[in-house]
Amino acid sequence: MGGITVVTRAALLIARHASTWTVDEHLGGRSPDCVAVDPRDPTRVYCGTAGAGLFLSHDSGRTWEPVGPGIEHGTIKAVAVSPAERANGFGIVYAGTEPSAVFRSDTGGDSWVDLAGLRALPSADTWSFPPRPHTHHVRWIEADVSVADRVFVAIEAGALVRTFDGGQSWRDRVRGGPYDTHTAVTHPLAPGRIYSAAGDGYFESTDAGDSWRSPEDGLKHLYLVGVAVDPADPDAVIVSATDGPEFAYWPRRAEAYVYRKTGLKRWEQAMSGLPEAKGTTVSRFATHAGEPGVIYAANNRGLFRSDDAGRSWKALDVPWPEPGLADVVEALACLPE
Repeated sequence: MGGITVVTRAALLIARHASTWTVDEHLGGRSPDCVAVDPRDPTRVYCGTAGAGLFLSHDSGRTWEPVGPGIEHGTIKAVAVSPAERANGFGIVYAGTEPSAVFRSDTGGDSWVDLAGLRALPSADTWSFPPRPHTHHVRWIEADVSVADRVFVAIEAGALVRTFDGGQSWRDRVRGGPYDTHTAVTHPLAPGRIYSAAGDGYFESTDAGDSWRSPEDGLKHLYLVGVAVDPADPDAVIVSATDGPEFAYWPRRAEAYVYRKTGLKRWEQAMSGLPEAKGTTVSRFATHAGEPGVIYAANNRGLFRSDDAGRSWKALDVPWPEPGLADVVEALACLPE
């Protein structure tokens, strides 16, 4: 692995490993919020900010510039590059904003199209973000790893919605599905399967979101933020969990846990090698297809690596610049060589 990109409220931090770890700091003062790496061209990295728009790097995060015109809002809460579809030599990019809107680029970020049908969904009138009830936003975008043009979009709060044609048309939330998804993932070895870590619990679908189940046996904390799956095993799942938002993001009150399950077995805490729950913010996760069995986790206490699909963890000795990861970790992404 060439590096790990960690998004904090203070800056975008890129930890690179050769013989030792080094850290580059970028976009300070612009409130980074989300990050995505083009899976077929890891030199292209996108970072959304809370107010300053979406930025693009052409050189694996060493330099940054604003993307081209077409995104109507400055607060970018979610960004994703499709592993399954390309146009003009670029991965298709989706960006989600506050207020809730999704924009698509087929030009590597040079221009953008508003996928306005999202806002015409019947449930749109009910979307609301409780701390700011006058608005809501796109919290996560998951471009399906297996199927071109199939994209899942999580609205915070109110719905997990889908498009099967790259945003030309949209399918609304379904009964029994997640209401407040924070993170969702798909897996190349399990087509049609989607995993959701939500404020209202854990959800899985095996039919691309047409129906859902909530296997929560063993989960003692049901406010979920992060989810990751072993790249080599779609049945090995980990989540980060706590009792509610007040215990998730602010170190003074935080008390967060990591759980793991395999197949139909119950969830078990997977804290070996991680810091104690009290004072630790919810972990964000990242994986890469080239590292089977490996999962990375980041929280306010540092960056951790598991090479046994989340059973145990080891802290990575990274020389973070001040304030390091003490500010809330918003997102995490692997940066292949």
